[in-house]
Amino acid sequence: MTRYWPMLFLLAAIWGASYLFIKVALEDIEPAPMMMIRALVAGVVLLGYLALTMGGGRAAAELRRSWRAALVLGAFNAAVPFWLVAWGEKHIDSSVAGIAQATVPIFTFLLALHYLPHEPVGVTRIVGVALGLAGVAVLAGLDPDGSWWAIAGTLAVVLASVSYAATGIYGQLRVQTVPGPVLATGSMLACTLYLLPLSVFQLPDHVPDAASLASLAALTLLGTAFAQLVLFRMLRLFGSRRLSLVTYLMPGFAVVYGATLLDEPITVAAIAGLVLILAGVALASGARLLRARGAPQEEPA
Repeated sequence: MTRYWPMLFLLAAIWGASYLFIKVALEDIEPAPMMMIRALVAGVVLLGYLALTMGGGRAAAELRRSWRAALVLGAFNAAVPFWLVAWGEKHIDSSVAGIAQATVPIFTFLLALHYLPHEPVGVTRIVGVALGLAGVAVLAGLDPDGSWWAIAGTLAVVLASVSYAATGIYGQLRVQTVPGPVLATGSMLACTLYLLPLSVFQLPDHVPDAASLASLAALTLLGTAFAQLVLFRMLRLFGSRRLSLVTYLMPGFAVVYGATLLDEPITVAAIAGLVLILAGVALASGARLLRARGAPQEEPA
């Protein structure tokens, strides 16, 4: 478990910054082309990583063998949630998006009731789910401007959380037989194909400014390519439930980044929603997630 916490904090810091990068890039770039470029560049970088670490022949063979998983993850762990979060941030602050994304463990638990029926439920976990959903209602419904677009933007990010939760479970199952970097590469390339048709009609009509391009580059290389490698390694070593605890930390990073770098207000609704959501996550996920179930196995070279 000595590697768990450093990797968790690293991933939280990276993903927390992604909301900042998206918000800045949205000044000049629409969600679909932004996320298509994000996936394309990340996919190419990851493909190069595979070629260097595996060799071109083996990398191609592994990608062909895992094409079904790549299509599923490319759709529901990339294209759909990427677009939903970016569209949501057109109408809400980056910090609110980071808080709304903290609902992932709650939906992971709800989905696990079906896919992992041996997991205990209990009154505590039911209360946790209720608290988390109440937090979403507070976050979306107490917008200081009373904007319906802000409510829609918040709910779009929550829907992205449902998609991430589903593919977290799916990815945990697939990563036992397919190397994580292969899944990451395939999913990014598949995401590119999914978003390409929509992106063609939303290309910017002018050259984006330096801040937008720099934010897109950071989102692509740090928040996507590198984060995908960390993500799938953690899935393999610790599983989707322990990985989902990154959402305890991620919204804090998002709030700090938004307040200090974008001058976003820290509202009562945001704080109340964050407290309710994280309390719900703690109860629904169960404290036992923090305890090791035996030493994790190192991924083979």
